Parts: sequence; structure tokens; C-alpha cells
Amino acid sequence: MSKTKNVVAYLRISTDEQNTGSQVEAIKRYCVNQSWTLKKVYEDKGVSGAVDDRPALNQLKKDCMDSKFQAVLVFRFDRMARSTSHLLECLQLFNRYGVDFVSVSEGVDTTTAVGKMIFTFLSAISEFEREIIKQRVVAGVRKAQAEGTHCGRPRKGFDYAEVIRLHKEGWSLRQIAEKQGVSYVTIYRTIKGVTKTLKTSPPE
Repeated sequence: MSKTKNVVAYLRISTDEQNTGSQVEAIKRYCVNQSWTLKKVYEDKGVSGAVDDRPALNQLKKDCMDSKFQAVLVFRFDRMARSTSHLLECLQLFNRYGVDFVSVSEGVDTTTAVGKMIFTFLSAISEFEREIIKQRVVAGVRKAQAEGTHCGRPRKGFDYAEVIRLHKEGWSLRQIAEKQGVSYVTIYRTIKGVTKTLKTSPPE
């Protein structure tokens, strides 16, 4: 039997789903089996998992930094994040403040040795993904410049690799522009110039 601890749950449903009832029940059963106390449920409704900025998730992160609980439970990984990089970002935050993470459906619990191993594995995969994207972006920019496409000096804080990563994860050009703090046209030209050399095309 696991040591008693105060935990919270994070739930998310997209616009084509009806409710979070099944998620809640599965998480409650897990808490009972572990003798954990479920103190609060954070819930985002009608929000895509591809969007990092969500009201309930933002509040959960803030409360995590205030040490208000000892573990976060989700029904599945994709309820927390759709991309490896975003999931890892959340897990690293939890780890930094001594908060464990549990995915009920996948049977992942960072309070266990196996859970810690999976966390390490995700970190390695995320780092590999970042390096591959960075290499492809650099190669794409160089090829585009060689073919006469202008890839001018970006404004401070503009991240080519981040733009391409978000684009590949399905973010719209306007969402990327807002996140980067630049215009839609800037993002469109960047993706058009770089992805042209990678044999892809930006969405309309």
C-alpha cells in the first residue's frame, strides 16, 4: 500500500467529446487503491491538446510551484499534452517541485522505478527530436538562401526551430504567430521559405 498523499487530477475534453465522467471515475479508483486523497480536479473543456496555453492547466502549474499537492493524475498522456516536448515540459516542472505524475490508463507512475525510467526515456526522445528539427531547419535555411529565397535576420526571440516544430505538430500559422509575438505574414514567409526545401507546404 502506497504512502498517503494529497493529489490532484487534470482532465481535458475536446469539443467533440461530451464529458469527463469516465476520466474522473478511473482516477478516483486509482486514488482509492493507493490510499491517496484527491484534493482537487482541474478541468479544461473544449480545448485541443495541441494548445499549450489552457486556463486549468496554467492554474495547475501555478499551484504546483506553490507546493499545494504531491502528485498529478491524468487518465491518459494525451489529456495533458499531445506532443512529447510539451509533455516533458510539464513533467520537468512537476519533477522540479517534487510532484509525482501518474497516467492511469498507461500505468505510468513516477513514484515507481519504472515510471522514473520512462521519464528519463522521454527526456532523451525529446532532446533527439529537438536536435533533428534544428539540423533540418539549418539545412533548409541554407538551401533556401542558396536558391535565392530571402531568410532575413529574425527579430529578437524568434525561434526558427520552434516555429517548424509547432507547424509540424498541427498549430495554425496564426497560433504560431501569436505565440512567437510576430505577424502572421512573418510566420507564413518563414515556413514557406524553409519548408519549401523540405518538400512540404504551409497550410492555407
